[in-house]
Amino acid sequence: MAKMLIAYYSRTGHTKRMAEVIGEAAKEEKGVEVDVKPVDQVQPEHLLQYDCIILGSPVYYGTMAAPVKQLLDESVRFHGQLDGKLGGAFASSGGPGGGNETTVLDLLKALMIHGMIVKGMPTGDHYGPIAVGMPDERSCGECRNYGRMMARLAKQLFS
Repeated sequence: MAKMLIAYYSRTGHTKRMAEVIGEAAKEEKGVEVDVKPVDQVQPEHLLQYDCIILGSPVYYGTMAAPVKQLLDESVRFHGQLDGKLGGAFASSGGPGGGNETTVLDLLKALMIHGMIVKGMPTGDHYGPIAVGMPDERSCGECRNYGRMMARLAKQLFS
């Protein structure tokens, strides 16, 4: 059975809601175990237990929030041990030009440096789901599509 972790930081609840929607959709795929956790409940060594790791963050100054960056910084102890795992990212911002894409790309770059596999989406939010403020129906739809896609891929690769 493939194991998926969706770890997020959320101060306002917007990113948390996205994580929940992604997780709900991923759980629809039989053969995939899904954990949705705030990033402060995830230690770097926990990452080794998962086949798929999806990180979510609000946009802070055009990039990820410090608690997410801290997890990634501390994960350096396990550099090379995440190689070949599936990775993904999502972000929320306070405005349409708030830095969602730069944040998602920064998260994906960190996962790729670990050697993780990253899959884009040919339609919708190409790099990973984004929201402006509380996720609306469009953003929730992107989160559902992403959760299903990542769960199916994790199952194909790791079951």
